[in-house]
Amino acid sequence: MWAKLFRRAPEAHTLRLQPSGEALSVGADESLLQAALREGLPFPHNCRVGGCGECKCRLVSGKVKELTDKSYLLSAEELQQGYILACQSRPRSDVVVEVALREAVAAHPVVETTGRITGLHRLTPDIVHLTLTLVQPMPFSGGQHAELSVPWAAASDDAVRRYSFASAPDLADPTRVDFFIRKVPGGRLSPWLVDQARLGEVLTVRGPHGQFGLRPGEGPMVCVAGGSGLAPIKAMLEQAVADGQASRPLTLILAARTQADLYGLDAIDAIRRQWGGRFRFVPVLSAEPEGSGWAGLRGMVADRLDEILGERIGEHQAWLCGPPPMIDACEAVLRRAGVPDARLHADRFLDASHQAQAQVQSQPHERASAGLAA
Repeated sequence: MWAKLFRRAPEAHTLRLQPSGEALSVGADESLLQAALREGLPFPHNCRVGGCGECKCRLVSGKVKELTDKSYLLSAEELQQGYILACQSRPRSDVVVEVALREAVAAHPVVETTGRITGLHRLTPDIVHLTLTLVQPMPFSGGQHAELSVPWAAASDDAVRRYSFASAPDLADPTRVDFFIRKVPGGRLSPWLVDQARLGEVLTVRGPHGQFGLRPGEGPMVCVAGGSGLAPIKAMLEQAVADGQASRPLTLILAARTQADLYGLDAIDAIRRQWGGRFRFVPVLSAEPEGSGWAGLRGMVADRLDEILGERIGEHQAWLCGPPPMIDACEAVLRRAGVPDARLHADRFLDASHQAQAQVQSQPHERASAGLAA
């Protein structure tokens, strides 16, 4: 008992970022990413649970404790060069990492409020369009997401789920927010939202989070959405139209299983009509029955990228949203075509099974830098 009372507090360490030169203090029980975000630094990130790989950085010097196995997210070359996931790494000494800080999507403060369900519309057999009216406005940028929970389960972190905003901010009604909710078999929250939730019920909403969104660039754009991954893409493109940034050539690809899983077509057509540059919409179905009359593309979307984008595939800036396997396959195709990582922007949609896998890949272990030159 007395040993517990007089136990020393965990030691804080210094984190230095290259090449920006930023230096900050990180608690021993705090991840590198948590510390960077606490200080307001635009550290690349998205899921914050070790499942997307967006926060990867190179460990130049020092030791960290890694909370999960990162080998399923990073390439063999990245592992050899000493890359780590900032969201899953806690310092065990002063640390130096190399990371390209990026311009934040927006400096929106995180708000925690409640929202009443004012709209529930089924879009596909397993996706519903959820509309909430919030008690207080939650400013956000298209591409970001919020954490949703219900009062009867709010005390459990296991009941908190992240969903991307499905529409650009509504300037006429800033308390309205929209989400596309896909039912995850065995899930804690999505089956209730899809099958049981009723108008008037109240959810807790906390956000915005994430840095996925429109980025500056030149040349053609390609957006690939799978399943409910259309939500952040749709919100981002709607905001681009509203902000007068819709002049670049754009190819929007929607990956679905069958024609019954295609949705949002009216909204996509509305974006097309307002888009200032060339706009192409290409749906690709992976499990459409033969003889159904479908005249569009079939197969896995990654297998059709070369055909869809043509000889200029390597010139594209890409935004990819949806299941991790789809994103991984598309990124591989685009990289082989010459698209650099700086022009690849991904939002991997992780359900409860993905997050659990990310959190139990391995027991925590320490990693020291390989002594690589800066």
